[in-house]
Amino acid sequence: MPDLCAFPAPDTLNPVLLPDGTPHAGTVFLRAAIDHPRIAVGDYSYASAHVPPQDWAFRLAPYLYPLSPERLTIGKFCQIADGVRFITSSANHRYDGFSSFPFAIFGGAGAGADRPSMPGSGPDTCVGHDVWLGSGATVLPAARIGSGCIIGAEAVVSGDVAPYSIVAGNPARVIRRRFEDGIVARLLRLAWWDWPIERILAHEAEICGADIAALEAAA
Repeated sequence: MPDLCAFPAPDTLNPVLLPDGTPHAGTVFLRAAIDHPRIAVGDYSYASAHVPPQDWAFRLAPYLYPLSPERLTIGKFCQIADGVRFITSSANHRYDGFSSFPFAIFGGAGAGADRPSMPGSGPDTCVGHDVWLGSGATVLPAARIGSGCIIGAEAVVSGDVAPYSIVAGNPARVIRRRFEDGIVARLLRLAWWDWPIERILAHEAEICGADIAALEAAA
């Protein structure tokens, strides 16, 4: 039985302890590290960096401003490696006309979202639960990544990614599905990430294994 008292609470800033007992500054639970009105992160999702930033929100989503119309949502138990970037909709330029130059951001008092060179509001960027984003991956505006996905290092992801897919490349392509459709449907119904943490830890073997019947029995 795991030591439940030793498992960090989801609002712990630095949840990984080094052998000498000091916190590892380069790994954070994002719920504790980010205070941004346009970012929502679920419990136990963490990010790591070789050189810890002072501003984790800026490191992950540098074009998402407090007054941006779009949001970035990240589910529970996600794993975000060093160098991952979310390029959210506020980074876009208008490109449906002859020029993509953003004249509106120059010119002081005349600048504004209603200027002809500014694009309209873009959609949100959404990441499901238990998603692993590899080193240097880039997630483009309005991407929707399903639960259980694995995003390869340096991948450039856009559009909708079906749950439990493995994607890689630039542009990212589905390499394969992790499980057949029937298993994926059963996993999504189980939604183990919504269980109490005590139950999750007690059934770590079933969650990290590949026996769907055993996981369903644990539920």
